[in-house]
Amino acid sequence: MTGVPAFAAGLCDDAAVFPPGRAPLAAAVPAHRRHRTAPYAALVGPLVLPATALDDLAPLLAGDAGGALDVALTAPAGPAQAAGALAAAADLPVELHGLEIAVPAGWTASELVRAVDGLRTDVPVHVEVPRDERRPAIVAALAASGHRAKFRTGGVTADLYPDPDELAAAVAAAVAAGVPFKATAGLHHPVRNTDPGTGFDQHGFLNLLLATDAALDGRPAADLAALLADRDAASVAARVAALPPGRTAAARAAFVSFGTCSITDPLTELADLGLLPAALTEEYA
Repeated sequence: MTGVPAFAAGLCDDAAVFPPGRAPLAAAVPAHRRHRTAPYAALVGPLVLPATALDDLAPLLAGDAGGALDVALTAPAGPAQAAGALAAAADLPVELHGLEIAVPAGWTASELVRAVDGLRTDVPVHVEVPRDERRPAIVAALAASGHRAKFRTGGVTADLYPDPDELAAAVAAAVAAGVPFKATAGLHHPVRNTDPGTGFDQHGFLNLLLATDAALDGRPAADLAALLADRDAASVAARVAALPPGRTAAARAAFVSFGTCSITDPLTELADLGLLPAALTEEYA
Protein backbone atom coordinates (compact mmCIF):
# COMPACT_ATOMS: atom_id res chain seq x y z
CA MET A 1 0.00 0.00 0.00
CA THR A 2 1.70 3.17 -1.20
CA GLY A 3 -1.08 5.75 -1.47
CA VAL A 4 -4.58 6.59 -0.30
CA PRO A 5 -6.79 3.49 -0.66
CA ALA A 6 -10.04 3.64 -2.58
CA PHE A 7 -12.28 3.66 0.51
CA ALA A 8 -10.64 6.91 1.68
CA ALA A 9 -10.36 8.83 -1.60
CA GLY A 10 -12.03 12.23 -1.20
CA LEU A 11 -13.62 11.04 2.03
CA CYS A 12 -12.72 14.02 4.25
CA ASP A 13 -14.20 17.39 3.39
CA ASP A 14 -12.20 20.15 5.05
CA ALA A 15 -14.59 21.82 7.50
CA ALA A 16 -11.87 23.57 9.50
CA VAL A 17 -13.85 26.78 10.07
CA PHE A 18 -16.76 24.97 11.74
CA PRO A 19 -17.01 23.91 15.40
CA PRO A 20 -15.35 22.56 17.35
CA GLY A 21 -12.21 23.59 15.43
CA ARG A 22 -13.38 27.07 14.41
CA ALA A 23 -10.19 27.89 12.51
CA PRO A 24 -10.01 31.51 11.33
CA LEU A 25 -10.65 31.79 7.62
CA ALA A 26 -7.25 33.41 7.12
CA ALA A 27 -5.63 30.26 8.54
CA ALA A 28 -8.00 27.72 6.98
CA VAL A 29 -7.36 28.80 3.38
CA PRO A 30 -3.56 28.32 3.34
CA ALA A 31 -3.91 25.17 5.43
CA HIS A 32 -6.31 23.75 2.87
CA ARG A 33 -3.90 24.55 0.06
CA ARG A 34 -1.20 22.64 1.93
CA HIS A 35 -3.52 19.66 2.37
CA ARG A 36 -4.30 19.63 -1.34
CA THR A 37 -0.60 19.43 -2.26
CA ALA A 38 0.44 16.98 0.48
CA PRO A 39 1.18 13.27 -0.12
CA TYR A 40 -2.28 12.46 1.30
CA ALA A 41 -4.08 14.98 -0.96
CA ALA A 42 -6.30 12.26 -2.45
CA LEU A 43 -7.99 11.93 0.96
CA VAL A 44 -9.08 15.57 1.04
CA GLY A 45 -12.25 17.04 -0.42
CA PRO A 46 -13.10 20.74 -0.84
CA LEU A 47 -12.88 23.42 1.81
CA VAL A 48 -16.39 23.75 3.25
CA LEU A 49 -17.40 27.32 4.02
CA PRO A 50 -20.62 28.99 5.15
CA ALA A 51 -22.20 31.27 2.57
CA THR A 52 -21.59 34.18 4.93
CA ALA A 53 -17.80 33.71 4.62
CA LEU A 54 -17.60 34.71 0.96
CA ASP A 55 -17.21 38.44 1.61
CA ASP A 56 -14.24 37.73 3.86
CA LEU A 57 -12.83 35.20 1.40
CA ALA A 58 -12.48 37.68 -1.46
CA PRO A 59 -9.56 39.72 -0.01
CA LEU A 60 -7.75 36.52 1.03
CA LEU A 61 -7.75 35.31 -2.57
CA ALA A 62 -6.83 38.63 -4.17
CA GLY A 63 -3.41 38.17 -5.74
CA ASP A 64 -3.23 34.55 -4.54
CA ALA A 65 -1.08 32.57 -6.95
CA GLY A 66 -2.41 29.23 -5.77
CA GLY A 67 -5.08 28.96 -8.45
CA ALA A 68 -8.80 28.46 -7.96
CA LEU A 69 -9.69 27.36 -4.43
CA ASP A 70 -11.80 24.20 -4.22
CA VAL A 71 -14.82 24.98 -2.04
CA ALA A 72 -18.24 23.72 -1.05
CA LEU A 73 -20.74 26.16 0.45
CA THR A 74 -23.31 25.70 3.19
CA ALA A 75 -26.59 27.60 3.24
CA PRO A 76 -28.16 27.05 6.68
CA ALA A 77 -30.87 29.62 5.92
CA GLY A 78 -32.11 27.62 2.94
CA PRO A 79 -32.33 27.92 -0.85
CA ALA A 80 -32.56 31.72 -0.96
CA GLN A 81 -29.23 32.01 0.82
CA ALA A 82 -27.80 29.39 -1.55
CA ALA A 83 -28.84 31.51 -4.53
CA GLY A 84 -26.97 34.48 -3.14
CA ALA A 85 -23.92 32.32 -2.46
CA LEU A 86 -23.89 31.05 -6.04
CA ALA A 87 -23.91 34.60 -7.36
CA ALA A 88 -21.15 35.70 -5.00
CA ALA A 89 -18.97 32.66 -5.76
CA ALA A 90 -19.20 33.35 -9.49
CA ASP A 91 -17.14 36.50 -8.94
CA LEU A 92 -14.38 34.75 -6.98
CA PRO A 93 -11.40 32.58 -8.03
CA VAL A 94 -12.99 29.44 -6.63
CA GLU A 95 -13.98 26.07 -8.04
CA LEU A 96 -17.37 25.25 -6.54
CA HIS A 97 -17.80 21.54 -5.79
CA GLY A 98 -21.12 21.54 -3.98
CA LEU A 99 -23.90 23.27 -2.10
CA GLU A 100 -25.24 22.11 1.26
CA ILE A 101 -28.69 23.48 1.94
CA ALA A 102 -30.82 23.29 5.07
CA VAL A 103 -34.60 22.89 4.89
CA PRO A 104 -36.42 25.93 6.31
CA ALA A 105 -38.88 25.23 9.10
CA GLY A 106 -42.31 24.28 7.85
CA TRP A 107 -41.28 23.67 4.25
CA THR A 108 -42.69 20.63 2.51
CA ALA A 109 -40.68 18.32 0.28
CA SER A 110 -42.27 19.70 -2.88
CA GLU A 111 -41.57 23.33 -1.86
CA LEU A 112 -37.97 22.43 -1.16
CA VAL A 113 -37.36 20.67 -4.47
CA ARG A 114 -38.95 23.49 -6.45
CA ALA A 115 -36.64 25.98 -4.77
CA VAL A 116 -33.52 23.84 -5.19
CA ASP A 117 -34.33 23.12 -8.83
CA GLY A 118 -34.73 26.85 -9.31
CA LEU A 119 -31.07 27.38 -8.45
CA ARG A 120 -30.18 25.95 -11.88
CA THR A 121 -26.70 24.89 -10.82
CA ASP A 122 -24.60 22.04 -12.16
CA VAL A 123 -22.81 21.41 -8.85
CA PRO A 124 -24.08 18.66 -6.54
CA VAL A 125 -26.66 19.85 -4.02
CA HIS A 126 -26.83 18.14 -0.64
CA VAL A 127 -30.02 18.85 1.29
CA GLU A 128 -29.70 18.52 5.06
CA VAL A 129 -32.57 16.14 5.80
CA PRO A 130 -34.43 17.25 8.94
CA ARG A 131 -34.72 14.80 11.81
CA ASP A 132 -38.51 14.89 11.87
CA GLU A 133 -41.58 13.45 10.18
CA ARG A 134 -40.63 15.09 6.86
CA ARG A 135 -37.64 12.80 6.33
CA PRO A 136 -39.37 10.08 4.23
CA ALA A 137 -41.00 12.59 1.89
CA ILE A 138 -37.82 14.64 1.51
CA VAL A 139 -35.67 11.57 0.78
CA ALA A 140 -38.23 10.48 -1.82
CA ALA A 141 -38.24 13.95 -3.36
CA LEU A 142 -34.44 14.00 -3.53
CA ALA A 143 -34.49 10.64 -5.29
CA ALA A 144 -36.97 11.92 -7.87
CA SER A 145 -35.06 15.16 -8.48
CA GLY A 146 -31.53 13.75 -8.53
CA HIS A 147 -30.29 15.74 -5.55
CA ARG A 148 -28.32 14.38 -2.62
CA ALA A 149 -28.85 14.15 1.14
CA LYS A 150 -26.84 15.38 4.08
CA PHE A 151 -27.23 13.79 7.51
CA ARG A 152 -26.22 15.48 10.74
CA THR A 153 -24.29 13.00 12.86
CA GLY A 154 -23.33 15.19 15.81
CA GLY A 155 -22.70 18.70 17.04
CA VAL A 156 -21.90 20.81 20.05
CA THR A 157 -24.75 19.40 22.20
CA ALA A 158 -25.79 15.83 22.94
CA ASP A 159 -29.20 16.16 21.30
CA LEU A 160 -27.54 16.69 17.90
CA TYR A 161 -26.21 13.12 17.90
CA PRO A 162 -28.65 10.58 16.44
CA ASP A 163 -28.43 7.20 18.13
CA PRO A 164 -27.41 4.16 16.07
CA ASP A 165 -31.04 3.20 15.38
CA GLU A 166 -31.94 6.65 14.04
CA LEU A 167 -28.82 6.93 11.88
CA ALA A 168 -29.30 3.37 10.60
CA ALA A 169 -32.84 4.22 9.51
CA ALA A 170 -31.59 7.33 7.70
CA VAL A 171 -28.86 5.39 5.88
CA ALA A 172 -31.26 2.60 4.96
CA ALA A 173 -33.78 5.09 3.58
CA ALA A 174 -31.19 6.93 1.48
CA VAL A 175 -29.68 3.73 0.08
CA ALA A 176 -33.09 2.24 -0.71
CA ALA A 177 -34.05 5.41 -2.57
CA GLY A 178 -30.73 5.62 -4.42
CA VAL A 179 -29.88 8.99 -2.84
CA PRO A 180 -26.15 9.60 -2.25
CA PHE A 181 -25.41 11.30 1.06
CA LYS A 182 -22.72 13.02 3.06
CA ALA A 183 -22.46 13.34 6.83
CA THR A 184 -21.64 16.34 8.92
CA ALA A 185 -20.43 16.94 12.49
CA GLY A 186 -19.42 14.58 15.25
CA LEU A 187 -17.40 12.14 13.17
CA HIS A 188 -14.15 12.93 14.95
CA HIS A 189 -12.73 9.41 14.89
CA PRO A 190 -12.83 6.37 12.61
CA VAL A 191 -14.63 4.13 15.13
CA ARG A 192 -17.50 4.75 17.56
CA ASN A 193 -16.28 6.17 20.85
CA THR A 194 -17.20 8.26 23.87
CA ASP A 195 -15.60 11.68 23.91
CA PRO A 196 -13.71 12.03 27.21
CA GLY A 197 -14.27 15.78 27.38
CA THR A 198 -18.02 15.93 26.72
CA GLY A 199 -19.18 12.38 27.46
CA PHE A 200 -20.97 12.31 24.08
CA ASP A 201 -21.14 8.98 22.25
CA GLN A 202 -19.75 9.74 18.80
CA HIS A 203 -20.25 7.84 15.56
CA GLY A 204 -17.23 6.53 13.66
CA PHE A 205 -16.88 7.27 9.97
CA LEU A 206 -15.66 3.72 9.28
CA ASN A 207 -18.73 2.38 11.07
CA LEU A 208 -20.83 4.54 8.76
CA LEU A 209 -19.02 3.17 5.71
CA LEU A 210 -19.69 -0.42 6.83
CA ALA A 211 -23.34 0.38 7.56
CA THR A 212 -23.69 1.82 4.06
CA ASP A 213 -22.20 -1.34 2.57
CA ALA A 214 -24.63 -3.43 4.62
CA ALA A 215 -27.58 -1.34 3.43
CA LEU A 216 -26.51 -1.88 -0.16
CA ASP A 217 -26.43 -5.60 0.59
CA GLY A 218 -30.08 -5.41 1.67
CA ARG A 219 -29.48 -6.12 5.34
CA PRO A 220 -32.08 -4.94 7.87
CA ALA A 221 -31.79 -1.68 9.78
CA ALA A 222 -31.03 -3.58 12.99
CA ASP A 223 -27.85 -4.92 11.40
CA LEU A 224 -26.88 -1.43 10.30
CA ALA A 225 -27.42 -0.14 13.83
CA ALA A 226 -25.20 -2.90 15.23
CA LEU A 227 -22.43 -1.92 12.82
CA LEU A 228 -22.78 1.73 13.81
CA ALA A 229 -22.56 0.77 17.50
CA ASP A 230 -19.43 -1.40 17.16
CA ARG A 231 -16.50 -0.01 19.20
CA ASP A 232 -13.97 -2.74 18.36
CA ALA A 233 -11.49 -0.68 16.33
CA ALA A 234 -9.42 -3.63 15.15
CA SER A 235 -12.50 -5.49 13.95
CA VAL A 236 -13.98 -2.46 12.21
CA ALA A 237 -10.68 -1.71 10.47
CA ALA A 238 -10.25 -5.32 9.35
CA ARG A 239 -13.73 -5.36 7.81
CA VAL A 240 -13.08 -2.13 5.93
CA ALA A 241 -9.76 -3.48 4.65
CA ALA A 242 -11.46 -6.69 3.50
CA LEU A 243 -14.17 -4.99 1.42
CA PRO A 244 -13.81 -6.08 -2.22
CA PRO A 245 -13.15 -3.25 -4.70
CA GLY A 246 -16.65 -3.35 -6.17
CA ARG A 247 -18.34 -3.09 -2.80
CA THR A 248 -15.96 -0.33 -1.72
CA ALA A 249 -16.79 1.67 -4.84
CA ALA A 250 -20.53 1.15 -4.33
CA ALA A 251 -20.38 2.15 -0.67
CA ARG A 252 -18.43 5.31 -1.46
CA ALA A 253 -20.80 6.22 -4.28
CA ALA A 254 -23.57 6.14 -1.67
CA PHE A 255 -21.64 7.67 1.27
CA VAL A 256 -19.71 10.33 -0.61
CA SER A 257 -17.89 12.19 2.18
CA PHE A 258 -18.04 13.67 5.65
CA GLY A 259 -17.02 17.04 7.01
CA THR A 260 -14.20 17.15 9.53
CA CYS A 261 -12.75 20.18 11.29
CA SER A 262 -9.37 18.40 11.35
CA ILE A 263 -7.86 16.65 8.34
CA THR A 264 -4.88 15.44 10.35
CA ASP A 265 -6.91 13.52 12.93
CA PRO A 266 -8.55 11.05 10.52
CA LEU A 267 -5.29 10.87 8.57
CA THR A 268 -3.17 9.84 11.54
CA GLU A 269 -5.82 7.59 13.09
CA LEU A 270 -6.34 5.67 9.85
CA ALA A 271 -2.59 5.16 9.69
CA ASP A 272 -2.59 3.91 13.30
CA LEU A 273 -5.24 1.36 12.29
CA GLY A 274 -3.06 0.17 9.40
CA LEU A 275 -5.44 1.48 6.75
CA LEU A 276 -3.15 4.21 5.40
CA PRO A 277 0.61 4.11 4.74
CA ALA A 278 2.50 5.59 7.69
CA ALA A 279 4.63 7.56 5.20
CA LEU A 280 1.64 9.77 4.45
CA THR A 281 1.65 11.06 8.02
CA GLU A 282 5.39 11.72 8.42
CA GLU A 283 5.04 15.50 8.64
CA TYR A 284 2.74 15.03 11.66
CA ALA A 285 4.90 12.46 13.45
